[in-house]
Amino acid sequence: MSSRPDKAAIKPVSLHILDKDYVIACPETECDTLLSSAQYLTQKLQEVKEGGKVVSTERLVVVSALNIIHEYMQYKQQKEQDIQALHDHIQQLQDKIELALARIKQ
Repeated sequence: MSSRPDKAAIKPVSLHILDKDYVIACPETECDTLLSSAQYLTQKLQEVKEGGKVVSTERLVVVSALNIIHEYMQYKQQKEQDIQALHDHIQQLQDKIELALARIKQ
């Protein structure tokens, strides 16, 4: 018997991006996320394509990827700021609790 947990079953997932079909091996538990990701990518590619300034497929993909990474970096930065604000708020609450406890002990 193996002591490792069983890996999730791998399932082939068909995707249609830029008029091409792709079959991607994906853990069964992540298929919905993969399909959503492909749909989001297709949407972003279409937005860049409709902008009309990008002609070649390669540039279309690069510009779309840069746009997606830019969105991700903004999200990541906002998340880090939110986490820091939460830590600051928790520290303020802890300080108030310690002050209240110190007053009770007096």
